[in-house]
Amino acid sequence: MNYSAIRTCDVANGPGVRVSLFVSGCTHCCPGCFNPDTWDFAHGEPWTDAVQEKVLASCEPNWIQGLSLLGGEPFEPDNQRALLPLLREFRARFPQKDVWAWTGCVYEQDFLKDSPWRCEVTDEMLSLIDTLVDGPFIEAQKDISLRFRGSSNQRILTLKGGRVS
Repeated sequence: MNYSAIRTCDVANGPGVRVSLFVSGCTHCCPGCFNPDTWDFAHGEPWTDAVQEKVLASCEPNWIQGLSLLGGEPFEPDNQRALLPLLREFRARFPQKDVWAWTGCVYEQDFLKDSPWRCEVTDEMLSLIDTLVDGPFIEAQKDISLRFRGSSNQRILTLKGGRVS
């Protein structure tokens, strides 16, 4: 996996002050996407153990509320496989902090039944996420007044154990 950016003091992508990781690679390719450079899986820098440790170290301060995963598409299967170790370690070190993730997938359609987005780690990855913002960006439904979403079709879902609660 490659990543496009790491923001260590982000207030735009979830509540509070967060560390945000923008992964590379997205096959949704939504027209009007705010981050089209990240569609390319080769964009950015390689994800390594050292980069993972940098992200985790950035999450240590008490004033960091949590970790946000954006893209690109965190739920591209190869990205899921690379992100799972990060999420496991984040949960072990910071059980009091939260994880938000954004996806162009639709939870019920793409994660609860067979789809190109499901792989052997999807259920565990979902179980480590507190809040999932789902749905593709739809330019005709763009609404800049929405908090943490780009278009009105996108939903903010609270997860418990990988299921909507």
